[in-house]
Amino acid sequence: MTEQNQLSQEQIDNEVRIIKEIAAKEQNIDDLKFAFSCIDLTTLNVTDNETHVNEFASKVNTFIDMYPDLDPVAAVCVYPNLVSSLEEALDLSQVRIASVAGGFPTSMTFTELKISEARMAVEAGADEIDIVLPVGAFLDRKYDFVHEEIAQIKKAIGEVTLKVILETGALDSLQNVWNASLLAMNAGADFIKTSTGKIEPAATLEASLIMCKAIQYHFEYTGERIGFKAAGGIVTSQQALEYLTLVREVLGEEWLTPAKFRIGASRLANNLLSDIFGREIKHF
Repeated sequence: MTEQNQLSQEQIDNEVRIIKEIAAKEQNIDDLKFAFSCIDLTTLNVTDNETHVNEFASKVNTFIDMYPDLDPVAAVCVYPNLVSSLEEALDLSQVRIASVAGGFPTSMTFTELKISEARMAVEAGADEIDIVLPVGAFLDRKYDFVHEEIAQIKKAIGEVTLKVILETGALDSLQNVWNASLLAMNAGADFIKTSTGKIEPAATLEASLIMCKAIQYHFEYTGERIGFKAAGGIVTSQQALEYLTLVREVLGEEWLTPAKFRIGASRLANNLLSDIFGREIKHF
């Protein structure tokens, strides 16, 4: 389907080892602050409701007054039926409103419903849409179907940012991660994202390395800078710094901006704040 990923397992293991070493050695407060500014603060629970979203937004709204020297999170991500509540409650215009859509987290529904749900989330106020690659169809080698579905969703939401979740833990091989990355980008993804966080394994440095190599490959051939989002099981500051280091080492400083690098998280934000200020903080 696409050019082969050229990295051997030994090369992948070696690059991941080096990235971990660099992240451990070069940890600094500025990187912690930057990692915080790249967070998609996420609440995707079966118990979510308007009251919870309002409380969640309130914590984001008070952040600037409480921490004036820090940039706030990049986005807040909710289910599509709660987007309008979030838009009404969120006061910080620099924090984007993200919504999952397209039959999240399995992508197991009709294409027409996926398109409609994504469009409705945008109409409700979403600035960004996170969808899941139809993994079953991809593994069945229905690549044209997968490409067309992503392309139709992107067409339906227009200039709104589209993040395509590869669910790398379900893709069986790193070659499939490479193929899925290129397919999603060619179909119109503005970001490629590791995981939903709903299955194990979630985000891994090995899969993320392949994704970033694919982004680099895509950029070399098209000139398009596609964003990278790591999500699923990223809880500690050290983990966040490892993904930041990966992007810096593979893609370069041009990708180190919230416009091109995100971390999807719920528990990470408080841990980063605690490490930045050297005391336990439970703001979110």
